[in-house]
Amino acid sequence: MRRLPIILLTFFLFLPAIAFAHGPTRQKLSLAVDVKAPPADVWAVIGNFQDMSWHPAVFQSTGTGDNAIDATRVLTLGKEGGPTISEQLYKYDATKMSYSYRITEVDVAVLPVTNYSSHLTVTPTASGGSHIEWRGAFYRGYPNNEPPENLNDAAAIAAVTAVYKAGLDALEAKFGK
Repeated sequence: MRRLPIILLTFFLFLPAIAFAHGPTRQKLSLAVDVKAPPADVWAVIGNFQDMSWHPAVFQSTGTGDNAIDATRVLTLGKEGGPTISEQLYKYDATKMSYSYRITEVDVAVLPVTNYSSHLTVTPTASGGSHIEWRGAFYRGYPNNEPPENLNDAAAIAAVTAVYKAGLDALEAKFGK
C-alpha cells in the first residue's frame, strides 16, 4: 500500500510526456450536397475515375487502368504545367455508385496532407435527386510534433475542405440544388 503513492506520482509526472509523444492524429472529413439530378446522371459525370474534369481545380486528368482496382491517375491542377497529384484507385463499385482512392504522390506545398484516402459516393434522395458524399481521412503534412503553421492539422483540414467544397459546389451548379 505504501508503494501506491509513489506509483501514482511517477505516473502523473510522466503523463505530460506521454501525451505529447504520440505524433499526429488522423483527421477525418465528410462533405455532402444534394442535387436535383437522378443518381445515374450524376454518376455518369463523376463515376469515371480517369476523368475529373468536373472539378474546377483540375486542368487535366490522365491515367491508366480505367476503373479497375489499382488504376492510376495524375491530376494537373490550375493550368498546363501546374502542380500534380498522383492517385490510385483501390475500390470501385458502379452498382453502388462509389469509389475509393488514395494519393500516392503530392507535394505538401500543393496539398498539406500525408497518407490521404478518399471515398466518393452517390445515393438517391427521396425526391428523386442525388446525395453526393465526399469523405476523406488523412494526416497533416508535417508528421512530427510541433508542425509549422502551413503543415499543421488546421491547414490540412482547411485544404481538403476547400478541395471538396469546390468540387461539390461545381456539381451543385451543374445539376441544381
